[in-house]
Amino acid sequence: MELDREQQEVAQTAARLIVEEGLDYASARRKALQEHGDGRRLRDSPSNEAIEDEVRAHIAIFHADSQPTELRALRETALRWMLRLAEFRPHVGGAVWRGTATRQSIVRIDLYCDDTKAPEIALLNKGVDYETVSEPSGRGEHSLTLVLAERSAALGDWITIHLNILDLDDLRGALKPDARGQTWRGDAAALQRRLEEA
Repeated sequence: MELDREQQEVAQTAARLIVEEGLDYASARRKALQEHGDGRRLRDSPSNEAIEDEVRAHIAIFHADSQPTELRALRETALRWMLRLAEFRPHVGGAVWRGTATRQSIVRIDLYCDDTKAPEIALLNKGVDYETVSEPSGRGEHSLTLVLAERSAALGDWITIHLNILDLDDLRGALKPDARGQTWRGDAAALQRRLEEA
């Protein structure tokens, strides 16, 4: 779908906020809508795919030299945690999976569990410090998220990791593709393939 001028401006602003400030798509879209419409909602705000196009354009212009290295470091971190938490059927999502992550991005891993307390117990048993937050999961619902940080030697900085705790039944729709046929998340084997291809 072709964007009109106002939608394009909102998508570009959202993309800048995602890349430069590490905001998620929903928060960046809301903030961009406020900047361009005094808080009014556009009749048709840009889709995630349209915003992602602008994210890729922004990265190509301003971060082409550093982004591939940053993406690799984030993907390697995600894979390491996915392997550590393999019993919870982890799937990486967001910018790390889609290839648009920069050092500002959060590593987002969905865990699909029979017992939603099990990942917390696993982290405690591994001696991992984490915080618990509630994040919007769509349809007006919230999901439990375990937030932890890991120092990255490759980036010389801290990486934030969000482990989203989901019900096992949610796994059925986890690999539903976007309007272009691309998935929004992938399992450890799929992420490993992307690392090897890069």
